[in-house]
Amino acid sequence: MQCQEGIYTGSDGQGLFYRRWRPDKPKAILVVVHGFGEHSGRYTNLVNHLVPLGYALYVSDLRGHGRSPGQRGHIDSWRDYWLDLALFRHSIESVEPALPMFLYGHSLGSLIVLDYLTHQIPGLRGAIVSGVLLEPGQPASPLLVWIARLLSHYWPTAPLRLNLNVNALSRDPEVVQAYRSDPLVHNRVSARWGTEVLQTIESVKAQVKDICDPLLILHGEADSINKVEGARWLFREIPFTDKELRIYPGGFHEPHNDLDKAQVLQDITEWLERHL
Repeated sequence: MQCQEGIYTGSDGQGLFYRRWRPDKPKAILVVVHGFGEHSGRYTNLVNHLVPLGYALYVSDLRGHGRSPGQRGHIDSWRDYWLDLALFRHSIESVEPALPMFLYGHSLGSLIVLDYLTHQIPGLRGAIVSGVLLEPGQPASPLLVWIARLLSHYWPTAPLRLNLNVNALSRDPEVVQAYRSDPLVHNRVSARWGTEVLQTIESVKAQVKDICDPLLILHGEADSINKVEGARWLFREIPFTDKELRIYPGGFHEPHNDLDKAQVLQDITEWLERHL
């Protein structure tokens, strides 16, 4: 297994950090888009399982996250995320032109991937989304939404704290402790980030029928960060027939890092193999 770190150019010319894990002879590529507040280094379970099976994994730190630049948790526009993913994909295809490509988005990353899929960009073999961000576990009150929109207009970079329940990430106490002690994670957002995420949730829901790529949906049944109802709604509303839903009884927010991760990784592998 070869591990490499690098920089690619994002939508505004900034250099964004990424990690690549590659077997000697890869048969496919999995591009991972991580969740809010975390970074590319938290996907070792996926890496250790899939790379020996012939998959190259590319994971970028989103702008304002991990080792990428930018105010923590801030975006000027949701389009920054969308274009960063498009440019990251292009940079990968320039060096891996002949390999089939899949997307994998977790939590915030699931919303980025789903939004990307609604634009029907050709050339993907399919996508996997987990901890789907369509029904937040603690929806903001109308007053807080109004305040965020006001701040987003007049002070878009206004820093706010997202009170993420770290204990709800996984039932594995080692995962929770590692998250708590990780210097690269954070719980900060901006007013603009909040309004852009809410708008994109509504946009994806309105355009979900445009998704026409094979899709695997993974969700913990007891996820209190993003409700499982969002995953069920997504599966029900997508008209494309090549779709699968896996709900893990008692599972928390990060299926790939939870107690039943072995079953999750097996489900991912079998789905990928069927779509090669």
